[in-house]
Amino acid sequence: MKSKSLLVLAVFLITFWVSCTSPAQKNFTKEEISIIPKPAEMNLKRGSFEITKDIKIVLSRQDQKPVAEIFTDRFKRAAGWSPEMVNADKAPKKGIVEFVKGDLPKDAYKLNVDKDKISIVSGSYGGFLYGIETLIQLLPDEIEKNKVTENIAWLVPKIEIKDQPRFQWRGLMLDLSRHFFGKEYIKKTIDRLAIHKMNVLHLHLVDDQGWRIEIKKYPKLTEVGAWRVDQEDQVWNARKKTKPGEKATYGGFLSQEDLKEIVAYAQSRNIEVIPEIEMPAHVMSAIAAYPELSCSGNPIGVPSGGVWPITEIYCAGKESTFKFIENVLLEVMEIFPSKYIHIGGDEATKTNWKKCPHCQARMRSEKLKSVEELQSYFVKRMEKFINAHGKRLIGWDEILEGGLAPEATVMSWRGVKGGLKAAEKGHDVVMTPRIPCYFDYYQGPQNEEPLAIGGYLPLSKVYQFDPVVESMTPEEAKHVLGGQANLWSEYIPTESHSEYMIFPRIAALAETVWSPKELRNWKDFSVRIKKMMHRYDQMGINNAKSAYLVTASSKVNLENKVVSISLQNEFPGSDIRYILGDKDLNKEAIKYSKPIEINKTTIIKASLFEGDKPIGKLFTDTIRFHKAVAHKVDYLVPYSDSYKGSGKSALVNTLRGSKNFHDGQWQAWIGNDMKVVVDLAKEEEISRVTVGSLENQGSGIYFPAKIEVLLSSDGKNFKKAGEIKRSYAKNGDSELKDFVISFKKQKVRYVKVITEHMKTPKNGGVWTFVDEILVE
Repeated sequence: MKSKSLLVLAVFLITFWVSCTSPAQKNFTKEEISIIPKPAEMNLKRGSFEITKDIKIVLSRQDQKPVAEIFTDRFKRAAGWSPEMVNADKAPKKGIVEFVKGDLPKDAYKLNVDKDKISIVSGSYGGFLYGIETLIQLLPDEIEKNKVTENIAWLVPKIEIKDQPRFQWRGLMLDLSRHFFGKEYIKKTIDRLAIHKMNVLHLHLVDDQGWRIEIKKYPKLTEVGAWRVDQEDQVWNARKKTKPGEKATYGGFLSQEDLKEIVAYAQSRNIEVIPEIEMPAHVMSAIAAYPELSCSGNPIGVPSGGVWPITEIYCAGKESTFKFIENVLLEVMEIFPSKYIHIGGDEATKTNWKKCPHCQARMRSEKLKSVEELQSYFVKRMEKFINAHGKRLIGWDEILEGGLAPEATVMSWRGVKGGLKAAEKGHDVVMTPRIPCYFDYYQGPQNEEPLAIGGYLPLSKVYQFDPVVESMTPEEAKHVLGGQANLWSEYIPTESHSEYMIFPRIAALAETVWSPKELRNWKDFSVRIKKMMHRYDQMGINNAKSAYLVTASSKVNLENKVVSISLQNEFPGSDIRYILGDKDLNKEAIKYSKPIEINKTTIIKASLFEGDKPIGKLFTDTIRFHKAVAHKVDYLVPYSDSYKGSGKSALVNTLRGSKNFHDGQWQAWIGNDMKVVVDLAKEEEISRVTVGSLENQGSGIYFPAKIEVLLSSDGKNFKKAGEIKRSYAKNGDSELKDFVISFKKQKVRYVKVITEHMKTPKNGGVWTFVDEILVE
């Protein structure tokens, strides 16, 4: 009996000792593996590997050290300790993360996690980097924190991954001209691109509103061209024209040393930095510094806002223009070791070339038939210069006009036609069509989003992107280098706003240019992106939660006076719940399953739910039924054909417009007053009329200067009941407003509403938008 007791005790002690000394173990499920972009092949096994303080990072070559430092730095910040790096000849056999040289395509890697070690096999620097980035995504989310987290078991699943990119060009463009972003933000962006296995950062360094690169031969480019009059309190397209010599205080630029530091940092993240030096248009900042570069030679100011059309462009007839550009490019090429130099080439209005004696002389001497051919001459000449210095020219798809330079690469932004045409001719292309690659577009309902340039590009739309167009032949498809997101910054003044527009959409684009097309699955991605967004939060990235938003689409049956509301969300199979009335949205909320029908004034609240709790922003709307609903409206001044709303019932259908003035709910008048008469069909007692309007000064839409309400019983004799007058006020936002005219109760049948359009600052050529006239 005693020996049996001792045996039991021994077993217990051994079990206790093993449990205390063995690393933590866990069997991961497939649902717990969340990697973006999705790897090409993945085989999950039972068990896990724990990374502890004792782990060693084994390098087979010293040039792997910067990759290893990315890994060790994460642990230093999040765990408070750094794994030790050792050379292969001094490495133990177990408890290691090893870098193994292998014969794999560029940027490809194999990641193997077993019970004893983690191996990353690759034949390139980029492959080792991407293997490490995948490994980091297998670790707990806390690895992304910038502060130490205690009591975390740093477990990764036992797994085999084989992965490589689908495309060689996986890019993001940052516009530094319209709003300036400095070196540190650019370096943070580089880190974040590497996380997503992106490998190109395209810097838009020159545009009308700012020259952002130091050129030592031409110091005025940054002394004058980098600065503009501060009109940041006004919306972009409503800013006043700048006069030469006005005090300029907004701006900035990157020194050559700054840019060299950025380039070196990007190389450590396997990212190529492509400089864009615009020509022949988008160069008013250069002309402000050196007026002789234009056809007229007249002095101009650096614009503070939008310019259209762009007529102040480089003179293509003066030899001195080309000498200037070549000297600029010589300094640019010293800074950037990139294969490509981007020359822009877009949106040049060549009006001045048609009347410039220098340009006309150039056309005669070169036997050019049109200004389009003159632009082609310009581009081809610059290509020869760039090629002579071991670089390749890339430009926006306008460089196709008048004939494409022999070895030029085309960046297709006006849809995919430019890319198709270039590929047909045997030229390489980078696909970056506005939809789905312009990240300055709204990503959620405009009412819920910060001000943007317009458009609508939700996360799910980005995920549909494919750089190869279906109509391409296999040979043409070989010329597609990849794809790129573009973040133009007219409406993006801060780093926080820039982050908001990039994340999480960059994750969707990254998967489209990295992962095999056959693995593309929005439902699967929807699960993984939620986890990635949590990692963004840990990193301190201001990422948009727009995809969580519940949105509504409404239809009205005017005959029955019933509004039908459908609720939706970007994520498939979402648990959307709602409640009618001004109550809290809680566990008792109704699960949405079919359109909601409403026939009286009602507040509706809705949200996405997870774990019986609302997440994301609350959707709230009020459907207001009023005495004018579905009644006849006579238009004494017709509305514009461009903005008809739903027709003659648009102003009395209960459906309200949004800040997206293309949503089909707005009626509008340009340069005219609105004059309408609502027939209530019989005398009704009323005391208030509300007129819903929109202001977006950058788009030429202004609140009315005056709203007048007149009442009548016979439809002939009207008496003024009230009015609102207002003066022009500068407004940098897009704004919705209900103007309420209250008056003494009275019985009437006819309600006349007149809105007087704002006559300043554009002297009559402005829009008035109205979505509803509520009579109560």
